[in-house]
Amino acid sequence: MDPFVQPTPDQSAAVDAALSTRRSIRAFLPDPVPQAVVEDLLKVASRAPSGTNTQPWQVHVLTGAAKTRLSERILALCADPAALAEHKDEYDYYPKEWVSPYLDRRRKVGWDLYGLLGIGKADRERMAQQHQRNYTFFDAPVGLIFTVDRIMQQGSWLDYGMFLQNIMVAARARGLHTCPQASFTQFHKVIAEELNLRPEQMVVCGMALGYADPSAIENTLVTDRAPVAEFARFYGE
Repeated sequence: MDPFVQPTPDQSAAVDAALSTRRSIRAFLPDPVPQAVVEDLLKVASRAPSGTNTQPWQVHVLTGAAKTRLSERILALCADPAALAEHKDEYDYYPKEWVSPYLDRRRKVGWDLYGLLGIGKADRERMAQQHQRNYTFFDAPVGLIFTVDRIMQQGSWLDYGMFLQNIMVAARARGLHTCPQASFTQFHKVIAEELNLRPEQMVVCGMALGYADPSAIENTLVTDRAPVAEFARFYGE
């Protein structure tokens, strides 16, 4: 498509549909995703902008036995409190102090999900089990681990976010779904060993990729979004 030609209404609608139907899927079908499809969506996603075209993203694609090995190692740690205590997040994804409206939104999405799954507020065991499903990539056939060189600074992380969004939108355009997962950062040491990462590589996040299970109740969750008037201010004369 010529980048200087105005998109047609159908093209605009297709982009809007890919954006608006993106959601975090927490149950996937076992149907495999061909490597060629993954390569294609990563190629499209790599058109994300980055300061002076640094392209700071590094993607590790796990399927089959490689994905299973990583999942099993992490789940084994989750079952051993003493061993688990030795694994800490390498960077702060969330704020150290929660305030409104962020705390309210966080609580709501958590209780909305647990409500769908029939998990009560006092059922810590089932909460833990649901959280640990992150580490099987929610049974998706493809698990993605993203890394960045430690030398890169905050601007490159902003660029990285645009790249991740491109992956998720490109996935929707191909009938696939995703779930971005910051939870993997706690186990960066295990990931480094499994993927033979260089010392200068830092784990950014993980992502599940595959076909959504339409029968899974958790996949009916659609999170709220604040209206534009709440987060945008318009300036004229």
